[in-house]
Amino acid sequence: MKAKVNRDACIGCGACASICPDVFELDDEGLSVVISDEIEKDKQEDAKDAKDTCPTSAIEIEE
Repeated sequence: MKAKVNRDACIGCGACASICPDVFELDDEGLSVVISDEIEKDKQEDAKDAKDTCPTSAIEIEE
């Protein structure tokens, strides 16, 4: 499972990094970036929660 962030849609609210800090973080521009190439099995539910919580639907999860 992999995550992608559409940086054009991201508003930098930080919800994803708060919910799943092992997969997402905010960069120097204040926008979300994926820091894990492959989402570990024990982090997949958190990554899905981060996707569902994103106010601009900027996160995609590929299974």
